[in-house]
Amino acid sequence: MAFGTGTGAGPGDIPAGIVKGKQIKAACQCWCTSTGKVTPLMLKVQDEDGVIRTIREITVHSREKKRYAGIPSIEYDCTLAMGERSIRAWLIYYQTEGRWVLNFR
Repeated sequence: MAFGTGTGAGPGDIPAGIVKGKQIKAACQCWCTSTGKVTPLMLKVQDEDGVIRTIREITVHSREKKRYAGIPSIEYDCTLAMGERSIRAWLIYYQTEGRWVLNFR
């Protein structure tokens, strides 16, 4: 029998508190391997002007399972090519809700 702090963190999950910064809703096309690894391929986000932007160049530096306020998630540390700029961001997938968000640094 194991005792915990009530975070509900499973093996490999890191209790991470709450997400800081501004979260932007994202649609994500991804590839799922036979072992269950999820790799983001393309994103669509709505900018401040209401225009939907497509981001096809995503470089994933690392992937980590976390829990934000007890909600299981996978956090991807990424660089996104947007036009002629490269932007470092976190792409977060909330597993139980089935939703993706971008969190810029």
